[in-house]
Amino acid sequence: MTASSEMSAPLPGGVGLSHISAYEWEAADGVCGGSPHLHLACTEAYVVTAGRGAVQTLTLADGFTETPLEPGSVVWFTPGTIHRMVQGGGLRVTVLMQNSGLPEAGDAVFTFPPEVLADPERYAAAAALPAKEGPEADAAARRRRDLAIEGYLTLRAAAEKGDDAPLRAFHEAAARIVAPKVKEWEPRWRDGALAAARRTGEQLTALAAGDPAHLAEARVTATGPSRRGGYGMCGRRDEYELPGVTLPYYGE
Repeated sequence: MTASSEMSAPLPGGVGLSHISAYEWEAADGVCGGSPHLHLACTEAYVVTAGRGAVQTLTLADGFTETPLEPGSVVWFTPGTIHRMVQGGGLRVTVLMQNSGLPEAGDAVFTFPPEVLADPERYAAAAALPAKEGPEADAAARRRRDLAIEGYLTLRAAAEKGDDAPLRAFHEAAARIVAPKVKEWEPRWRDGALAAARRTGEQLTALAAGDPAHLAEARVTATGPSRRGGYGMCGRRDEYELPGVTLPYYGE
């Protein structure tokens, strides 16, 4: 199957989609929730459908913030935002992700301690899950979360003291980690989000000329989760494993 045929029926705008139930494991700071991380090229949005909780974020512009999450809340954050989903009770979130497939292809870096970030092999081992299900996967996901919390709490403490040097160093380390993957991302972006925008441009041009030909190609696509309860970065994740739309993330 070619890239173009894989992308023939993407979600609107070429977005990715998943549903997250925030982890209920208690971390070292007494808070239950997910693994802090950031994306380098993708904006992410939370649409809260059930429960209560919060998203903790850390940026150079705003420092540390905590945004409450409740049914009906819509929160989104741009590349470079360290985020941590916090469980408050039954939290359920639909996640919309820019550039479908890029995060699962590696556009996500955990806030591991600097010594882990500095060693590509050690980082890859810490980020990976050895299994998709069962006690081994559960234990590995929790270790990954706890290691990310360790680095995150250090970054947060420095930021709250007005010291942004550790966060800037983390950005640089994250960029080094993803640099070898960027060439692989470009076709996915080009055949996904960029192609969707270009199709809109072509349709507008046709409509301005009174040409409705593309309307004859209308169709409906329906699907359901290909896997429920997977181990995501923020929590247990229902995934839509659609070619060119969203791939499951198991760590790399």
